[in-house]
Amino acid sequence: MANLIVNLDRRLSHINPEVYGNFSEHLGHCIYDGIYVGENSAIPNVNGMRSDIVAALKAIHLPVLRWPGGCFADSYHWQDGIGPRQTRKRMVNTHWGGVVEDNSFGTHEFFEFCRQVGCEPYVNGNLGSGTVREMSEWIEYMTFDGLSPMSQLRQANGQAGPWHLKYFGIGNENWGCGGNMRPSYYADVYRRYQTYVRSYGDHQIYKIACGPNSDDYAWTEEVMKLAGNYMDGLSLHYYTVNGDWEHKGPATGFSKADWYKTLKNTLHMEELIRGHLAIMDRYDPQHKVDLIVDEWGTWYEVEPGTNPGFLYQQNTTRDALVAAINYNIFNKYSDRIPMTNLAQLVNVLQALILTDGEQMVLTPTYYVVDLYQHHQGADLLESMVDTRLVGQEANVQVPDLSESASVSEDGTVNITLANLAADRAAAVQVQLTGQSAAAYTLTEARILKGDRDCLDLHNSFTQPQAVRPADYAAQVKAAQPGQFSLQLPAASVLLLRFSQAQEG
Repeated sequence: MANLIVNLDRRLSHINPEVYGNFSEHLGHCIYDGIYVGENSAIPNVNGMRSDIVAALKAIHLPVLRWPGGCFADSYHWQDGIGPRQTRKRMVNTHWGGVVEDNSFGTHEFFEFCRQVGCEPYVNGNLGSGTVREMSEWIEYMTFDGLSPMSQLRQANGQAGPWHLKYFGIGNENWGCGGNMRPSYYADVYRRYQTYVRSYGDHQIYKIACGPNSDDYAWTEEVMKLAGNYMDGLSLHYYTVNGDWEHKGPATGFSKADWYKTLKNTLHMEELIRGHLAIMDRYDPQHKVDLIVDEWGTWYEVEPGTNPGFLYQQNTTRDALVAAINYNIFNKYSDRIPMTNLAQLVNVLQALILTDGEQMVLTPTYYVVDLYQHHQGADLLESMVDTRLVGQEANVQVPDLSESASVSEDGTVNITLANLAADRAAAVQVQLTGQSAAAYTLTEARILKGDRDCLDLHNSFTQPQAVRPADYAAQVKAAQPGQFSLQLPAASVLLLRFSQAQEG
């Protein structure tokens, strides 16, 4: 039996809600035919924003959304996306599918979507092909509450006052699609551009610099050395692939070996976090600069018959385990990671939601975010779990269990636990320790589980509820005060919530 111990007396750090953020790029059907259908669509919408998607995101308390990219960001010129839609400049989306971008979803529409969902906007600026003036004027347009050419332009376009914008990224993947820059060159350019990303009045902009691709530690070293004093956050991008970038493997129809290889590659995230933080610490011993994982998730071959540039893939219980592993890691590094952004929101990569016309499907990844939302704004608790290695039959070894725990402001204890084994249940004993541990009783248990005989179980438009959380409270047995036992099925993600008994 595996022992899971949670120390209620050891609060380690605060889990910022933005750890559970997401990413929306002008890519495939993420924006158009995804979150935005236009005011004249027969699909129910408010100001063009698809109502069922807004409701689904409000239900999981989406805290922050990044836009407009991604690679698209360093080709995006914001003034093309303001003013009357019929006069907006049309362009070719050269990064993603070579389709025409009509710019009908721009700055105003993005902030309107965030308003409806109730999430913080995170805007990524164009450093790759844009000018300093262009970026500076966009900040002025969005945030200046006074008399200026840009604020007057904003007002003429229907927005009287400034929007609230906390997060702003200065370039994206400038080591690649954002300009193929060397780290020293980017650091110098970043220093220049960020100078003109001004915080007007009491409006403070949190500046995020382009960080490394995966394990490019040399990029982190050079950028921190030359520009670390000029940023609030440094981004990290890491995607989980099944094999390598030439052979990413399918989203469905994979083998048990593929299952374990994918999860092993996901676990590499912790090594990357440790490696980059160690470099950051040398140049920033006071930890003024945060690590922002603003692109992460699974990346497979696209679904057969779809545009290769649209990155549309199905989402299975394997993806649910990938999300659970990553969130457990992010929770445990919440003292240094205040925000992450899963890629992406709708119809692209590890999407929360898939759409087809009027139909909408919530994916297994969506339901993991639903289970984990209770960690938002909670304090991380010290926790540990016994693990055993699984996957040997596939010549891959990964620990079978992944966990994290937190305590909410009202005192509720939240535990999330994932069983990575494809076909083996795990007996687990949960032990709450601390002065008040005996007073806690189970108040909620919900599980998302796959099928050991169908590793690629997923939700489709014909079977939209094949994978969804179910109540699991009856399977959690109280052994003695503060101690509980359960059988965790293979390929599953479990939420346990405990509250103190109220005195009569």
